[in-house]
This record gives sequence, structure tokens and C-alpha cells, in this order.
Amino acid sequence: MGQKINPRGFRIGSVFPWSSRWFAAGKTYRELVFADAKLREVLNAKLKPAGLSQVVIERSINKIKVTLFVSRPGIVIGRGGSGLEELKKFIQREIGPEGKTKVELAVEPVKEPNLVAFLVAQNIADQLVRRMMHKRVCNQTVERVMSAGAKGVRIILSGRIGGAEIARREKYQSGTIPLSTIREEVDFAIVPALTKSGYVGVKVWICRKQ
Repeated sequence: MGQKINPRGFRIGSVFPWSSRWFAAGKTYRELVFADAKLREVLNAKLKPAGLSQVVIERSINKIKVTLFVSRPGIVIGRGGSGLEELKKFIQREIGPEGKTKVELAVEPVKEPNLVAFLVAQNIADQLVRRMMHKRVCNQTVERVMSAGAKGVRIILSGRIGGAEIARREKYQSGTIPLSTIREEVDFAIVPALTKSGYVGVKVWICRKQ
């Protein structure tokens, strides 16, 4: 079963906490799920240079708390906290009129970006877009992740890799990735890389030490 579903989703509630923390029913539930997805989408696009890895949204009756996990918090905070205030106003505009819902914003630094699957996959995708050699990029990434203290790492590229006429799949792995062992902290991410030859899918699995 662990081979067929998202390893991170498979472990929510036991290893990984929920990214949206609130209660609702009926139509309200659907609306809030859509609102959370839309907010994450715009924040991911806006904060890509800051290395945004996760957005945690907590809601109460008249308040929403957004916690951003970033690898470069200085870019988000800005000089004298000016960037934080601008981002807070941006989120307020996205969720609706000011006064109805109070916005709280928190920024948490990612201690080791090389152990976060989304950041690793995003880095690989960015290098592929810049037309760097995919084998060198993946091999260096595997070494960097293992040096950061991971138990195992797996990278799979799929598509017209390196501009090839026929799409193929390449795999790079080191260490162990026990997908069916729920207690193991296996992080997973998929990031598409839009190259001149078309999309190349980048999948990354990282098993962290407990």
C-alpha cells in the first residue's frame, strides 16, 4: 500500500501534523478547503524566492493564523519587519474585507532545507530549467541530502530528460526508503520543471532520521 499513495499523506496524523487546522460542516467546509488551497497557491508563487516549504493555516471564529516555514526568513521579514507587514496586508486582501477576520502571521525558519523534499525537488527543477546536466544535478543532490543526515533519498525524473526525443524515466537513490513503515518519517514532493522540450516531472522521497 505504501508504494501506491503519497507517503506524506499516508503518515498524516501519526508522523506529520495537518496543514489545515479548523472545524467546519456542510457548505462552510467546502468553502474553507477551497480558500486554503487558493491561499497556499498564491503564497507559493509570491514567496518562492524565500524557499517556502509549508503553509499551516489555523482558523477560529474571527481569526486566521498563517504559519510560513521558509529556508530564508530574512526575505519574508524584510528590513525592520516591513516585509512581514506587507505580507499580512496581502493575506488580508486575499481572504476578504478587513474587520471580519483578523490575520496573524508567523514565520518559522527551516533548519535543514536539504531534508525537506519540496525544497530539494524545487531546487532540482530550477536547475533543470536552467539547462544544467541532470545527472550531475541529481548526483550532487543525493550526496548533499545524505550529508545532511538523511537515512535515504530517492529522486525520479520523468519526461523528455535533457531534451531527448523519447520520454524516459531515470532514478537516483541512496540509503533506504521504507515506504510501508508508517513510523518512519518519509517526506515526499512532486515538482514539475518546464524545460524547452516540455515538462519534466521531479519526484523526491527523503527518509529522515527519527
